[in-house]
Amino acid sequence: MDVEADSGRQLPLLPERQPLGDVRRSGHVHERPDRISEEVTGVIEDVLAFIIEIDKLKGVLRKVKPLGLERYENPAEHTWQIALLAWSLEPFAASPVDMNRVIKLLLVHDIGEIDTGDTMAFVTDGAAERKSAERVAIERIFGLLPAPRRDEMIALWQEFDDEVTPEARLAHAADRAMPVLLNLANNGQSWRENGITYERVVKRVGPQIDAGCPALWQHLKRRLAEENANGWFGIRP
Repeated sequence: MDVEADSGRQLPLLPERQPLGDVRRSGHVHERPDRISEEVTGVIEDVLAFIIEIDKLKGVLRKVKPLGLERYENPAEHTWQIALLAWSLEPFAASPVDMNRVIKLLLVHDIGEIDTGDTMAFVTDGAAERKSAERVAIERIFGLLPAPRRDEMIALWQEFDDEVTPEARLAHAADRAMPVLLNLANNGQSWRENGITYERVVKRVGPQIDAGCPALWQHLKRRLAEENANGWFGIRP
């Protein structure tokens, strides 16, 4: 049966498939499941090895406890929460931002802690050494990925660390604000446990939150001043 003659219309021609090329170089491939090449299989294995490796982030402990729990949170939980925080605060960002990029920055920013562990923002001694160690860590971990994605994630990590772009500033604001929000919700748990004073909190997190989301800092600054009177901070040594 001649389908074209019977229907009276021209059937569309399917586009020819593009050659696979160098998947590791291009970073993109669209193949039918029954036509996956050895090269694509190798790339998928690399990606899955990376995903399994970053599961270790769930075993790193931070200093803040999730609300209602006696254990400490991990960076994976922290990352999920600050990504949602930044997204929700987009209308109040200091400058217009590419929100997809903000979320990518937040997704990669703590990956190095798999090797280095977490350090409170208030610890300044040895900062240069820790940053160097974190750089080595992210190169090892992202190095599990094929070159295009590896290079992209390392560049995103560096952009977050440089804190220059509007996206990086909003990402930092969310990163610094979340522990404050949790402490305000649980009677200053990590501040009291670690001897962090009101003055140290304001000095350490204020400029970064204000640079990325001024309205958020105005709100938190007022809340911090209120709770200072309630004894929710550590005792000055």
